[in-house]
Amino acid sequence: MRWFEQINKQTLGHWPTPLEPLNRLSEELGGPQIWLKRDDCSGLLTGGNKTRKLEYLIADALTEHADTIVTFGAIQSNHARQTAAACAKLGLECHLVLTRRVNWTSQNYETNGNLILNEICGAHIHIMNSEDAEKETKKLIEGLKSDDKSVYVIPPGGSNATGALGYVSCAKELTEQLESKHLTNPILVHASASAGTQSGLIFGFQCLGKDIETLGINVYHDDQENLNRRIQTVLSELCDTYHESNIARIPEALIRIDHGYLGQGYGIPSRKTIEAIQLAASLEGIAFDPVYSGKALEALIDKTILGDFDDYSDVILVHTGGAFALPVYQEALTNR
Repeated sequence: MRWFEQINKQTLGHWPTPLEPLNRLSEELGGPQIWLKRDDCSGLLTGGNKTRKLEYLIADALTEHADTIVTFGAIQSNHARQTAAACAKLGLECHLVLTRRVNWTSQNYETNGNLILNEICGAHIHIMNSEDAEKETKKLIEGLKSDDKSVYVIPPGGSNATGALGYVSCAKELTEQLESKHLTNPILVHASASAGTQSGLIFGFQCLGKDIETLGINVYHDDQENLNRRIQTVLSELCDTYHESNIARIPEALIRIDHGYLGQGYGIPSRKTIEAIQLAASLEGIAFDPVYSGKALEALIDKTILGDFDDYSDVILVHTGGAFALPVYQEALTNR
């Protein structure tokens, strides 16, 4: 991995994040030992998985002498919140294009949670309907350039080959932690949406010669094939761009996705999602969000009970952050 260490990176997080045993939850479920990869503790404005991606994306932006970042997400986007924090830390102007794509009717959905953090970081927030986003974003970028801004555009979720390098780094970090804890037959579970996390992990483990299964839980795509195509696209970009890795292609069989926990759609937690969040909080004192890691947790609990993980010594869940959005789901989570 010498080639990887030479790639330009802007440190934003606290590494390595802990790999924590969930002993009480493991005992409750009666399956393999469960571990939590605490990327919610990455350190950038309440943490999350996007911090890893932004370390490479922001470094690329600075290399291109950008002074303004534009990126995209849903209104409660964790990626947008971490981008706002990264820009604040480095003195970059930040524009967040946030679209109304989640059918959640909480009256504070557009004022609370991650939006508060975006505002205190000084980000420029542009809330719009999905059908207007492409036209309005084009106008925004043209206006910024006409004001002599040097604009760098980060894709949704930070999920391209550059952003996915953050999870190549995580694969290396996890490999060292697994070896130190003598975990020899694990499976890795995580929420999968914009494809960068899963692509980076798969590519990273291949670069390291590690046969570690990675199971993505689809939390975004109604069209199941769309997620598979996105992962394949990012993996192809990684292979083509970083040929020093000597990985020419990634076998499609390594792309494992479970589509059974999307429920009514992106950002809509099911009753089982809420129960999973409540169970983890009551047993482990850890908060999961209802959009990403909460659904991955729901899948982990369900599949453990069903015996789907019985052939593995350990199950590792990647906590991708997002708990600061919990207040906008208050009606579903509490009796108040």
